[in-house]
Amino acid sequence: MSEFDAIFVGAGHNSLACAAHLSLKGWKTAVFERNTTIGGAVRTAEYTLPGFRHDFGAMNLSLFAGSPFHRKYANELKSHGLEFSPVADCFASAFPDGRWFGVSNDPEKTTSRLGTFSAADAATWRRLVEAFPGEAEHLFPLLGSPMSPRALAGTAWNLWRKKGIGGALDTGRLLLSSPRAWLEDNFETPHVQTTLAAWGMHLDFAPDIAGGAVFPYLEAMANQSFGMVLGKGGADTIIRALVGMVKAAGGKIMGGAEVAEITVAGGRATGVRLASGDFHVASKAVIAGVAPKALTGKLLPNGSGDAGFDAAMKKFRHAPGTMMIHLALDDLPDWSAGAELRHFAYVHLAPSLDAMSRTYQQAISGVLPDQPVLVVGQPTAVDPWRAPEGKHVPWVQVRMLPAEILGDAAGKIAPGSWYAVKDAYAERVLDIIESYAPGLRQKILGRAIFSPLDLERENPNLVGGDQICGSHHLAQNFLFRPARGFARWNTPVSNLYLTGAATWPGAGTGAGSGFMLAQQLGGH
Repeated sequence: MSEFDAIFVGAGHNSLACAAHLSLKGWKTAVFERNTTIGGAVRTAEYTLPGFRHDFGAMNLSLFAGSPFHRKYANELKSHGLEFSPVADCFASAFPDGRWFGVSNDPEKTTSRLGTFSAADAATWRRLVEAFPGEAEHLFPLLGSPMSPRALAGTAWNLWRKKGIGGALDTGRLLLSSPRAWLEDNFETPHVQTTLAAWGMHLDFAPDIAGGAVFPYLEAMANQSFGMVLGKGGADTIIRALVGMVKAAGGKIMGGAEVAEITVAGGRATGVRLASGDFHVASKAVIAGVAPKALTGKLLPNGSGDAGFDAAMKKFRHAPGTMMIHLALDDLPDWSAGAELRHFAYVHLAPSLDAMSRTYQQAISGVLPDQPVLVVGQPTAVDPWRAPEGKHVPWVQVRMLPAEILGDAAGKIAPGSWYAVKDAYAERVLDIIESYAPGLRQKILGRAIFSPLDLERENPNLVGGDQICGSHHLAQNFLFRPARGFARWNTPVSNLYLTGAATWPGAGTGAGSGFMLAQQLGGH
């Protein structure tokens, strides 16, 4: 038995960022991870063929690069090997009519593309980009601050002081709007609307769901203004750097060490019991980087002592599932809409707002979508170090999918377990990509398919294949993430905290919940 100041359950990037900060503040820390590979959903491995490095989940590291944690510890992270690959051509969408639209960090490129669709949309884009620094001054502090009355009051005061009541209400309207409402208010071209709306689907926001407009807005404006970054050699560059920081500061990280129970005495978390039977004591904090249902359903076998909290954790809503298809290719896809698409980090395949809405409804009804939203990542277009020379590792994220299959919208796949149907559904996905990039199949050297249940098996936080660990709909966001009264990573058990994507500020690679919790516990 060993004694630590803080024990972490799970080694996702939020837990590691929290452990790094506390370790540098002099805390004695230990991180226990069930998998032998550290990093949670931020992992890179050779899933197809030797020498082909694929990002398991997260690929875009822009949130981490722009995070308060990175600003504070950039030198330390760099000394432990952190490297980014900057992206100039960030994201695009290809359409069945042979047209495409994409956002690059060169404003002239983007507005020129917009001008081929609509002069009015090009003018709107320029206006939004010019206004973005002023909007970012208020939105980023809101999305990167603790959900405390003091922090919210300060943000509201600054917003009112700088923008007045009318401007403050405009910002509030953006935060409450659906993607469709905001996009149709601002752009007249369906191709442009659809290209931006695809980012809402990354965070469980179909076009008509309130609260989703801010994500397409921020992704578009940030990519235009700052570009995007990937991890050089793979997204796990941030994990290796965080592990290096923790260990250099004296912290311990143990893979293949599953926590079976968080021990509690007198309403206070006292440590953990591992599946091996070993006990470890925590004098100041136990920090669980787990999905809410695992906290009260497994790690606290007798519950938290607060029936309302336990019920909220049990009812925590997860987003629809995802399938990941990793390909080893002899060459990048030949996009029929235009060769320039080969340069983009992301190419979305989603024909329209209505098609996205229909896909989302099918998934939440338990039906396999006939036309899923496809996010085709092309990391080796930016970062060639991930594959042998001249080869590529496209990363296909298939959204949205049911965890339990009740039917098939196309009427071609019989209901069954994902283990039985995943290959057939992957063929549907490849057929869709092939329709936009003929000859794709002839370039495939190897592939690896992860169904929603495969993702959950690899990482139990991805419940039902939910890659964002919980819906971000308004009823489960801001002050309600993961539940009302517990948005500051606290639980009813003294010294027990919850971190990760299920907590504020939600999904993404920004390490916001881990770093803000670390500052709350150990000071800035």
